[in-house]
Amino acid sequence: MNKDKLVLLSLTILTVVAVGFVLKVAKPVILPLVIAWLMTFIFGPAINFMTQRKIPLPVAITVIMLLLSGVVFLSVFFLHGRVIAIAAEFPRYEEKFIRIGTEISGALPFAYNPLTDFDWGKSARSVLVTLSGSFFSIVSYLVMVMIFLAFLLSGKPYVQQKMDRALSKKMADQMKIISSSISSQISRYLWAMVLISFLTGCLIWLVLAIIGIDFAITWGALAFFFNFIPVIGSVAASIPPILLALVQFYPGIWPGLVTLIAITAAQMTMGYFITPKILGDRLHLSPVVILLSLLFWGWLWGIVGALLAVPIASAIKIACENINELHPIGVMMGSGRRFWKESQSIK
Repeated sequence: MNKDKLVLLSLTILTVVAVGFVLKVAKPVILPLVIAWLMTFIFGPAINFMTQRKIPLPVAITVIMLLLSGVVFLSVFFLHGRVIAIAAEFPRYEEKFIRIGTEISGALPFAYNPLTDFDWGKSARSVLVTLSGSFFSIVSYLVMVMIFLAFLLSGKPYVQQKMDRALSKKMADQMKIISSSISSQISRYLWAMVLISFLTGCLIWLVLAIIGIDFAITWGALAFFFNFIPVIGSVAASIPPILLALVQFYPGIWPGLVTLIAITAAQMTMGYFITPKILGDRLHLSPVVILLSLLFWGWLWGIVGALLAVPIASAIKIACENINELHPIGVMMGSGRRFWKESQSIK
């Protein structure tokens, strides 16, 4: 490796480290901005649709903000109500928690068992109180996201005109095609993910309601949010209703097994039949890319970063695929399943 390549590699590593440090330190500001940026791909087409029909831009943005505010208010109100409902019903489960912990402690062949000193009731109540008290911070966080979103949407209709003035005609036309392709593909992907997550949540809610699990709609909402995290999210969203089924129908274990089978069947139905029909093969990411993205953004921004990891990686992949110089990177970020099918069909 010659001197120039060594210097370039060193600068690249230092740049990545510096960017990661800035993203970590400036999380309270950058994270809402990233969320707002992703949301522009969802609401941007609606803004363009209204402005093209002579609706003033401030009016169009106001309509979007009012609709989004209503959705946010109803969502926060719903989640807060669910936490309060679980907290109110928790004393009914506390005795069963204690009995299960005692039986597990007696069955384990250890001289000292830490489960005997674990206060299930106190721990669960503290979690519920923390969740209930954090809704104000969530609302304030969402307000910042909406402020950023309003500013980003206000410049959305003028991007192409700025390209015409800033670049030559040939370059401007090329950039318009690339930006339009990237924007439309990311928009379709995000809407598809929202639809898939919504269908997953509804399916989980339905099967749990049929079984008779308490708070079925809560676990459906949890499945909706965690479905944005591939594999790990489905597992994390499945654990609470399964544990609740074991406690709710204690001492019977069959409801818990039935719940496990039903949730697994629902997740597999969505993963193997519904998702490929909606999303297709083209936007599938490589498992290695998904893993690295989850590790990086999860480490950087916690659970919110894990939720945003795949949408961010997909946006980067789509952008690379539409830029000639970066096209090989976009191909390598993909799962390669589409190319394998094409090679098999040729044979």
